Amino acid sequence: GYSRKRYGGSPPPYVQKQYGEGAKHYIQSHYGKAPPPSDNQLLHYKELAIFFFEKDMRPGATMKFQFPRNSNTATFMPRESAQSIPFSSNKLPEIFNHFSVKPTSEEAKTIKQTIEECEAPGLKGEEIYCATSLESMVDFSTSKLGTRNVEAISTEVLEKGATMSMHNYTTMPGLKKLAGDKVVVCHKENYPYAVFFCHAIKQTAAYVLSLKGDDGVKVKAVAICHLDTSEWNPEHLSFQILNVKPGTTPICHFISTDAIAWVPKHKSA
Repeated sequence: GYSRKRYGGSPPPYVQKQYGEGAKHYIQSHYGKAPPPSDNQLLHYKELAIFFFEKDMRPGATMKFQFPRNSNTATFMPRESAQSIPFSSNKLPEIFNHFSVKPTSEEAKTIKQTIEECEAPGLKGEEIYCATSLESMVDFSTSKLGTRNVEAISTEVLEKGATMSMHNYTTMPGLKKLAGDKVVVCHKENYPYAVFFCHAIKQTAAYVLSLKGDDGVKVKAVAICHLDTSEWNPEHLSFQILNVKPGTTPICHFISTDAIAWVPKHKSA
């Protein structure tokens, strides 16, 4: 069972905050539900390629970004095991009990937050689902894409021991647009076992591009471009960074190294 002792008194990995959590929060799912950034945060975000235009992916273009290593090491449970553990906000005492978590602890707060995020309604035209097992993530993705012939792609930092600081990345030739106009993106949540927040978003384009950092590190990055932003909150960070209005232009972002994009496989000619 899950026990705090394993971590020698420090918070378990799913409680440790990742990089630029604020920025990740904006990208992750709930377009416009996050609190507005301060002026200083906005200046910081504007320097980074948190959101960008499709034209910013052309070869030779440079973007400043941070691709942190995936620090979330929670693994999937078999579907049967995952289904036997409650996953809902009205069963929190049972969940805390199952993982031997004190209701007043940081761990408890993280568990509660993840479940609430999973229970929040999606945007119009967006179908959301929290997958608590690999099988349920595959089932959701294939049902939303309308085919079992799918592929899963992720952003990968190709060198080991890469530094995790900010770098300027240059887009290399070979930008590849993936099949379909619908993508299912699954973001890893902070939880004692692997839980992915998946959303099927219509009118999206997914790209894979090769980036080279000013430190020589290569990144195979997955970018998602939202072709219709008309339903987004006008206060959404992307509009503030890019100085555009909802519904006027596609808006793109990278997916983090612990997220997975599911797309239909290209039919071979």
